[in-house]
Amino acid sequence: MKKKFEISVFWFRRDLRLEDNIALHRALTSGRKVLMCYLFEPMLQSDLHYSQRHWNFVLKSLNYINQQLQAQNTRVLIAREDIFSFLEKLALHFEIKSLFTNNETGLQLTYQRDLQLERYCKLKGISWQTFNHNGVFRALKNRKQWLSLWTDYTNQAPLAFSAQNEDFVSSESLKIVKCAPLDFEFTDEAQQQSGGRDYALKYLNSFIETRHKTYNYHISKPELSRKSCSRLSPYIAWGVLSTREVFHRFSALKKKNAHLRAFLSRLRWQAHFIQKFEMECEMEFQSINKGYHDLNKPINTVYLMAWMKGQTGIPIVDASMRCLNSTGYLNFRMRALVVSFATHLLWLPWQSISHYLARQFLDFEPGIHYPQIQMQAGETGINQIRIYNPIKNSMEHDAEGVFIRKWCPELADVPLRYLHEPYTMPPLEVAFAGIDLNQNYPRPIIDLEQSRIRAAEELYKRKKNTLVLREGRRILAKHTLPNRQVLLDSSRI
Repeated sequence: MKKKFEISVFWFRRDLRLEDNIALHRALTSGRKVLMCYLFEPMLQSDLHYSQRHWNFVLKSLNYINQQLQAQNTRVLIAREDIFSFLEKLALHFEIKSLFTNNETGLQLTYQRDLQLERYCKLKGISWQTFNHNGVFRALKNRKQWLSLWTDYTNQAPLAFSAQNEDFVSSESLKIVKCAPLDFEFTDEAQQQSGGRDYALKYLNSFIETRHKTYNYHISKPELSRKSCSRLSPYIAWGVLSTREVFHRFSALKKKNAHLRAFLSRLRWQAHFIQKFEMECEMEFQSINKGYHDLNKPINTVYLMAWMKGQTGIPIVDASMRCLNSTGYLNFRMRALVVSFATHLLWLPWQSISHYLARQFLDFEPGIHYPQIQMQAGETGINQIRIYNPIKNSMEHDAEGVFIRKWCPELADVPLRYLHEPYTMPPLEVAFAGIDLNQNYPRPIIDLEQSRIRAAEELYKRKKNTLVLREGRRILAKHTLPNRQVLLDSSRI
């Protein structure tokens, strides 16, 4: 019987790049040929957090990696398999000595899978080596060392990808592995950002060269921010770029203006919030502050569906939801506004909106998603309660109504003085404009002022609760950087 040759397996997860990939680097120095794989895991494809737009982005990014690897006469094995069945199939042809991955700050689903994988590897005699990723560190109990660890990580030079043909299992040898094929093909979504490192670098370069110049000015503007913000968040969330690569690109600049400094600070805040989720992942299911666990919020399905579809009768909310549904992107201010509107003014539990938003956000990152939703829902006990006034925000950040008219075309002929509140338009003016608001656009599904009063009374009363206060002290002790104010805000970058 022919002896199987020994290999190391590198498993891509949320680190879809060859460059500055510590686990891949360590695999390539293991002394064995490396087989690289990405698995479209059935459990994730059926999970309520994910949608086809995510898998399109991932597949496009993998296709670009395989183009890069042509010179090495190898490729990433892409299959629709769980990790266990995949390793079993590999073991028919190779002797798997090591498995290399970067740590994934993911959902409970992936955490439980990794616990099972740890037992599997011990049983099979496979050395599973995992590495901290993007300045987020496993098994920290508090934040005493986090900032220094994060600084050390970002100060180190990014790892260059350097490999020879003999470092990999060849494309020819990979043909013997019979994996379950994908049950979908890449479909181009014209209104959504495309996966792939080539696109990531285009966004990074254009932001550094020109687009950053209005970053601070337009960050809250729903239309202008689409160009002024970096738009790097999906590439960082899926690991097409590492945060360290981005930091070093900026550090190479001789001069940094206020816009670039603001962007870099938000890049650190991103790691801060993912670290929070890494240390307290229960917030996927329940409020981080136990004082809010008995907050009674029934799920009004009529309100929920109207919010999802952008049919609430509040133009800035509806435009934001329609924009998100179509493009997968929304600037941070509008993300906060739609969550505030749903959880405060519609009085919906944040759990009822979290899966839907995750499916829509192309840059869905569990470690950002849940801490941010809970903060905007006012259920942390340590953050300022923000009940956003949608009309005020609409007038301030879409003053000319460009964003509203773009995503709510049925309001295109409404005069600007009524555009933010079309339900206040006098019947005579409605007739002159030839608009039938009752047919084309709904009236508000709630009374904004009454809803604001109800939410404010309940939330501010709750914030004085003994358990909420005690939990707030616990959260601050666990997640606050020593000798620094707690980071109260974060922003999509």
